[in-house]
Amino acid sequence: MLDTGRITTLTFDSYSTIVDVGSAVDALADYVPNPEQVAERWRSQSLMYSVVVNDVDSYEPFYELNRRALTYALDTAGADVTDDEREEILSVYMDLHVFSDVRAGLDRLTDAYDCWVVSNGNPEMLDRMFEVADLHDRVEGYVSADEVETFKPDGELYRHAAGRIDTPIEEIAHVTAGWFDVAGAEAAGMQGVWVNRDDGPYPNVGPDPSLEVDSFTALAEELEL
Repeated sequence: MLDTGRITTLTFDSYSTIVDVGSAVDALADYVPNPEQVAERWRSQSLMYSVVVNDVDSYEPFYELNRRALTYALDTAGADVTDDEREEILSVYMDLHVFSDVRAGLDRLTDAYDCWVVSNGNPEMLDRMFEVADLHDRVEGYVSADEVETFKPDGELYRHAAGRIDTPIEEIAHVTAGWFDVAGAEAAGMQGVWVNRDDGPYPNVGPDPSLEVDSFTALAEELEL
């Protein structure tokens, strides 16, 4: 259960939480007959790569990992694309659609809490996301995995974020659509809020979320804002 009395700061994941990585389906539609499957493989491969590079100490910025994952997904699908076409598909991550609840929810949440983004994305990606999602006047800023060359759900990034935003880690609630991100935040000492955008079950591994909601506006209501 979420202990609201502990919270002074909210942190938010970016991809799948603020912006919809499902937008990648549209970018793939002209190149493969099954864009939904390829987009899912692209996303899952990208997340797998981020975990692996943590363990083998071979960090690359997330955009580069995403390029590798897209190449793998396209090759697996037997897609015949040029390097320029691949880069055009990849660039969708610079213009992903913003979930409809995000701006209204943040407007309510930022009235009561300091709000930050904590993301695996590299600064170039996050700078663009802040423009697309109109976040500059809604959150204080972002903390990128690039700063410590370590991806979530490794605890180092959550601890670094707490230090950088000058907030005791136990006073932070981390809001994310990624169950692995919830688990990482909880294990590091934050409270994890799971944004269940797909109305699915929470995986039965790792720490459970302190709270489950389906949107940012629902979180504001839970916090009585």
